[in-house]
Amino acid sequence: MEQVQLKENVLSLLEDKIKLIRKDMEAIYLVGPIKLPVNLYGETIEFKWYSWLKTENVTDDFQQVIHQLSSAKLAEFQQSSVLVYGDFEYNEDALIRMHSICHTGDIFGSKRCDCGFQLKQSMKMIVEHGTGALFYLANHEGRGIGLFSKAMAYILQENGYDTVEANEGLGFADDTRNYDDAIEVLKALRSKPVTLITNNPKKLKALKNAGAPLAGRTPLWGDISEYNEKYLKTKVKKSGHLE
Repeated sequence: MEQVQLKENVLSLLEDKIKLIRKDMEAIYLVGPIKLPVNLYGETIEFKWYSWLKTENVTDDFQQVIHQLSSAKLAEFQQSSVLVYGDFEYNEDALIRMHSICHTGDIFGSKRCDCGFQLKQSMKMIVEHGTGALFYLANHEGRGIGLFSKAMAYILQENGYDTVEANEGLGFADDTRNYDDAIEVLKALRSKPVTLITNNPKKLKALKNAGAPLAGRTPLWGDISEYNEKYLKTKVKKSGHLE
């Protein structure tokens, strides 16, 4: 009974935030507005954020639109890359970061999460260390749900859901990210051990299970504020991140 009520709440919170824009035989679904506090040159500015999705499946039944999100694999329409510094192939000691794309944090500087900070700080750590690589995993948005779905998850979060509950409320698992391809690229670039910059034991486990040489782990916490405090606590309490 509790799960049924949760799904009803999801629909009621989202349906007035979705707008259908018809264009010939296609549709654009616009989601928003969503409050987005952004760090702009040292000052926190609150923007309104929207995301849109273009599709040939035209319907004003938003329950059907939401229901199809978890099977649409929206995150698969992006590509990943890796940023290498120093003599990554031969240096005995190298740092790496498996960084999941965060459109709002990495690009806009959103303070709802710590992703933008982690991106820039891990790059700084790699440079100061002398050699390393940052893997930018573009199909990992929202822990694998895609940007449009993440916009809906943000609406749920603005109504009391934590990050895990929001993903699950949309029909997703808490974390659907896969590191297999990135690890294959890592193996192609370097055979020596690496130290992983992460707080996430799932990333460590992925490397170990794939047989990638792992020297250890370096934590990466910071940029804690009133906007992301609940998000960071949920990472530890529900997603198993290491403090």
